[in-house]
Amino acid sequence: MSFELIDKYGEHEQVVFCRDKDTGLKAIIGIHNTSLGPALGGTRMWNYKTEEEALIDVLRLSKGMTYKASAAGLNLGGGKAVIIGDPKTQKTEGLFRAFGTFINSLNGRYITAEDVGTTVNDMEYIFMETPYVTGIPKAFGGSGDPSPYTAHGTFMGVKASVKQRLGVDSVKGLKVAVQGLGNVGSHLCEFLHKEGAELIVADIDKDKVKLMADKYNAKTMDPDKIMTADCDVFAPCALGAAINDKSIEGLKCSVVAGGANNQLAESRHGDALRELNILYAPDYVINAGGLMNVFVELEGYSSDRAFDKTVQVYDNLMHVYKIAEEEGVATHIAANKMAEKRISMIGKLRTHHHGRTSRPFSTLKEMTSRQK
Repeated sequence: MSFELIDKYGEHEQVVFCRDKDTGLKAIIGIHNTSLGPALGGTRMWNYKTEEEALIDVLRLSKGMTYKASAAGLNLGGGKAVIIGDPKTQKTEGLFRAFGTFINSLNGRYITAEDVGTTVNDMEYIFMETPYVTGIPKAFGGSGDPSPYTAHGTFMGVKASVKQRLGVDSVKGLKVAVQGLGNVGSHLCEFLHKEGAELIVADIDKDKVKLMADKYNAKTMDPDKIMTADCDVFAPCALGAAINDKSIEGLKCSVVAGGANNQLAESRHGDALRELNILYAPDYVINAGGLMNVFVELEGYSSDRAFDKTVQVYDNLMHVYKIAEEEGVATHIAANKMAEKRISMIGKLRTHHHGRTSRPFSTLKEMTSRQK
């Protein structure tokens, strides 16, 4: 059944099951595609109900990272890892160090980072066993929390989208409804407010809502109703599947552009948005700022260079919109076409010159020396 699942979710190059009885580690690493470079993607720790559920998650997420890296123009492949366990009660130094040894055994084919259920401190433990980890503390030459960069890239994506759909160069005076005020959502509010947008916010955490309302004079709405806000831009920054059969009926916006992953419950919902003349910024294109940030970390980290790189999200989205117009397709399909074209082109080039192997970055040698 496992091979059937691997085929179903995107023909992965390698799936590694990691088990360490002493620490209780049960993890899966999915390497989807290394045509463009080493597979990079975060490690998620979650209390999955079944091992099959964990496997499906890692297969789905790692494929998504391949497309995200390609669309962002980065020389990275797609990978992801999941650790099966409760992040609130089962974390130990030993568990993450044991996981680090498995990552190290892959010799740079997979590079990890933080994700849902893991933190910068967890990455520090992994870093004790392998250089193939990003998002480590700044004290070790890392970039720390990636969310400001994800948010800045998302902000640039909002600007590209309102330029495309509304013909304006700024969000000043536009109404933007932000759903979810976690690290990315709250930073996005800051960027939007600075440029003069009128904010409408919602989150299940009432303290976060009050903070944004006080800080940015934002209007507030119930988390279940913000999708019906009368606004120019709806920015989903919470959990996935915000755009579904139920929510589409109530949308009163011209643009959907936010930082959440997997915003479309199903691919057909991207087509439904197009039919409603609502411009959709494909999630993995607009929220690639965090990935761009850790890519800069591989080169030798500079916060200024990372912020500069996230500006590229604007151009990437404009290219997607151009493809969508020229080919008469929905934007999520145009994004896939853009990503797949680059993977195919560079993949053939690399296979021709180097054979079917993934080449770790030369700068990873510097990461190794940084560790010692």
